[in-house]
Amino acid sequence: MRISLVGLGKIGLPLAVQYAGHGHEVVGVDVDERTVAVVNAGRAPFPGEAELDERLGPLVDAGALRAVTDYAAAIPQADVVVVVVPLFVDDETWLPEFGRMDAATTSIGAHLTPGTLVCYETTLPVGTTRTRWRPMLERLSGLAEGTDFHVAYSPERVLTGRVFRDLRRYPKLVGALSAGGAARAVAFYEAVLDFDERPDLGRPNGVWDVGSAEAAELVKLAETTYRDVNIALANQFAVFAERHNIDVHAVIEAANSQPYSHIHRPGVAVGGHCIPVYPRLYLANHPEATVVRAARLANAAMPGHAVDMLADALGDLRGQRVVILGAAYRSGVKETAFSGVFPLVGELRRRGAQPLVQDPMYLDTELEGFGLVPYHFGEPVDAAIVHTDHDLYATVGPDDLPGVKAIVDGRRVTDPSGWSGVQHATIGVGCRS
Repeated sequence: MRISLVGLGKIGLPLAVQYAGHGHEVVGVDVDERTVAVVNAGRAPFPGEAELDERLGPLVDAGALRAVTDYAAAIPQADVVVVVVPLFVDDETWLPEFGRMDAATTSIGAHLTPGTLVCYETTLPVGTTRTRWRPMLERLSGLAEGTDFHVAYSPERVLTGRVFRDLRRYPKLVGALSAGGAARAVAFYEAVLDFDERPDLGRPNGVWDVGSAEAAELVKLAETTYRDVNIALANQFAVFAERHNIDVHAVIEAANSQPYSHIHRPGVAVGGHCIPVYPRLYLANHPEATVVRAARLANAAMPGHAVDMLADALGDLRGQRVVILGAAYRSGVKETAFSGVFPLVGELRRRGAQPLVQDPMYLDTELEGFGLVPYHFGEPVDAAIVHTDHDLYATVGPDDLPGVKAIVDGRRVTDPSGWSGVQHATIGVGCRS
């Protein structure tokens, strides 16, 4: 097959490599000229994706994968076009910002030729594929969906850093706008993906047709929103436990020993491209979903709660040097999308503190590019907040932070016994000295 992949980001590029590795001709499209140049040189334009570097170069060298900025060089005569372009949400209104996807779909429609299957993988509000993308493609191409071309939706269900593993691990879900489109989508993904055996599933692992584009859109929103709601519940349990001198982590472990309880871990922030964003896409269609809205607000309040805990332990924060340990939103991933480091810095500054940031994955210049002030171990500091569960922070102690008087562990990675003479608080446990 000739496959065009629109959007060569941290999900799109590994997908392009996956498809090309199964013997298909893949053309990747990206508006960023640097990304295109680096990919055509056989290098990944971002670090940290397992297996990507070793797979990409040989495929480029063999001519199986190339990148372009011009849609006219990729879309015409393609058998399949897969779209993995970011969709953002306005922080104030919580409404989706379709600008980038509208631009991509406009360019696809302008060059679409008969016989192509267009698959959207970007997470979307329910109904977007049918009511926004199909009319746009039909109008711009002059072709009829379901007759001249097909449109399907298939949500990406992978995490950066382990995309290839997740592609094998999880069923690939598809939903189309017609029976013919569904058949084409199932056949396509069966030709480009491999699946691990999953005896824990109710049916064989593989490509699953969930019946409609709307069902597939809702699956992705449901599985991600579930996590946000579950984490919010854990966070509210944690706040309650702190007030009553209870270790919520022991409570959760005990509760989850019963097979119908699956309480997640509490923490200082919920970051990344998915969990903080997709509940808001769900709310765009279902604004009266009070549980979802309350959960999103509860999780967004946790950085402020961590600063409250620090103030309880330290007192007035004005003029205090506070290091935030970790800029990345999760361990081992060089990514700050919706990272809790930003609201932590904002709240500390609002209270007159001097926030500093340390992260082993980032250079000082990179942190400065985010508007953060870098910190180096051994420099004087008054307090610390653990934001990211990097392995390094499990071994950090008072000697690394001269002058530290209080620490709030937002990820439960530090051992309180190693912080003698320092006010030590863990979210869900409370303050110890």
